[in-house]
Amino acid sequence: MDYRRLHPSSAHPQQEAIVVFLDEKIWTGNIFLGGGWRPGRAEAFDVIEPATGDVLGRSGRASAEDVAEAAGLAAEAQRSWATTPHPRRAAVLRRAAALWAEHAEEISWWNVREVGAIPPMAGFALHVAEQECYEAAALPSLPYGELLPSEEPRLSMSRRVPAGVVAVIAPFNVPIILAIRSVAPALALGNAVILKPDPRTAVTGGVTLARVFEEAGLPEGLFQVLPGGPDVGEALVTHPLVRVISFTGSTRAGRRVGALAGEHLKRAHLELGGNSAMIVLGDADVDQAVAAASFGSYFHQGQICMTTGRHLVHERLYDDFVERLAAKAAALPVGDPARQQVVLGPIIDAGQRDKIHSLVTGSAAAGARVAAGGTYQDLFYSATVLADVADSTPAFTEEIFGPVAPVLRFTDPADAVRLATASEYGLSLGIITRDVMKGLALADRIPTGIVHINDQTVSDEANSPFGGVAASGTGSRFGGAGANIEAFTETRWVTVRDQPPSYPF
Repeated sequence: MDYRRLHPSSAHPQQEAIVVFLDEKIWTGNIFLGGGWRPGRAEAFDVIEPATGDVLGRSGRASAEDVAEAAGLAAEAQRSWATTPHPRRAAVLRRAAALWAEHAEEISWWNVREVGAIPPMAGFALHVAEQECYEAAALPSLPYGELLPSEEPRLSMSRRVPAGVVAVIAPFNVPIILAIRSVAPALALGNAVILKPDPRTAVTGGVTLARVFEEAGLPEGLFQVLPGGPDVGEALVTHPLVRVISFTGSTRAGRRVGALAGEHLKRAHLELGGNSAMIVLGDADVDQAVAAASFGSYFHQGQICMTTGRHLVHERLYDDFVERLAAKAAALPVGDPARQQVVLGPIIDAGQRDKIHSLVTGSAAAGARVAAGGTYQDLFYSATVLADVADSTPAFTEEIFGPVAPVLRFTDPADAVRLATASEYGLSLGIITRDVMKGLALADRIPTGIVHINDQTVSDEANSPFGGVAASGTGSRFGGAGANIEAFTETRWVTVRDQPPSYPF
């Protein structure tokens, strides 16, 4: 079948229609620079469907030279955008929100084929993208300063002003959400943005955003998309015209970005890895806990920073929990989400699959029991349960980023706290209990950026602060008006007198 004419439809997956919004004639071999589509200076590359290995298209690739050109154009465009009346900026963001909904089927098709997302995940990404733009549309009209008392006879105030040019570096796993949550508020607040999507998801995480803002009427040069590798990322972090970096990715890469940004005296907002725990207290309903655990570990093949990476279960419920979770995992269908009704799609590539399998086999060698799964075919990894896990087991100590649920037993709340905090990460925490106040009290003893009582660890809403502590990043720099204003503006002190004062010399 000619993929270029495949139009996605949940009711009729084989229905065909002409693709317009993401027409490959626009972007094949191109990057989005200076308000137009043109070849990048580096060699173009194939866009691969992980489920089949098929070539879906060919994306342009940027170079460090493209970064330099983009930064200059962005800085020039940003100056006039910063003075654009707030209703006009808000209107662009509202139109962008509408475009996500208007072209949801076509964009979801790319999310399923290029990313390997199952259709519900693709739909969720579009919902969040739409909401992120609507939330951002409210930012330009918010108060942007405050009056301050002064010892002098003058008007004293603080003002929030745009940072300038913002670089957004987004990963492969949830490329739309993890890009738009920075792109939309940064633009709304008067900045220009240069986005570097992961080359593995250059269309879903790059072309789609470029087309949305192109059609929304954003002035040329304010938003540019440069797919590329680490060289492009480094060029963005070090270029003098780029003042703020918003990075989402691994902790290892984030440390490098943070160090480089610090060397160049720039702010870096880092949303990094996770190894989030879900604690099942002894009073919990096992079936409810297992349902939450399954979703938390297996949604989107576990390729989410908030994935439930450690299941800490009270010893009274442990055996029952493991048995029921293993039975559920064994029944979850795995396959091509574009052609089958499945719960788990493919892992993004062989390198990531091999890392997952290495952690599973290494944990088994260290004494863990594979209660379900632990196998793969091509890039399809089965839902896996590891029982009898110790706090030294590789699957406990490391972020897996795959559909694996390690389960540990604990004896009392103090033991649960010990296990939950035995990690360098601090992103999300779930606690399942019939006693909500007990759950809140327990959460206060475990440092994380996100807490869900009676839910698993995966959740995201456009109006809520998002971020982790410790090795999970630099805190809640995404989501909500307060976090976004803090992330993408600078504070300026301004005073006004009716005439200059007299001085003694």
